[in-house]
Amino acid sequence: MADCDEALHELYQYLDGELTEERREVITSHLNACGECFEAFDFQTELRQVVAHKCRDEVPEALKARVADLIEHEG
Repeated sequence: MADCDEALHELYQYLDGELTEERREVITSHLNACGECFEAFDFQTELRQVVAHKCRDEVPEALKARVADLIEHEG
């Protein structure tokens, strides 16, 4: 079973789905057994949801067109 340092060190990879299935199961088991690590996991999960929600602002079409034009002329 992973200790707290290992679990917290790999928390972002866990949240991003970048761990092997075996490693993910170890971290999940640890999170289920350790209240402090689960609290950190819960906080990071909620923080990601807030950031994702706040970053949904629409970019003006004129800005999109300018960026696309700049990219096209760079190549």
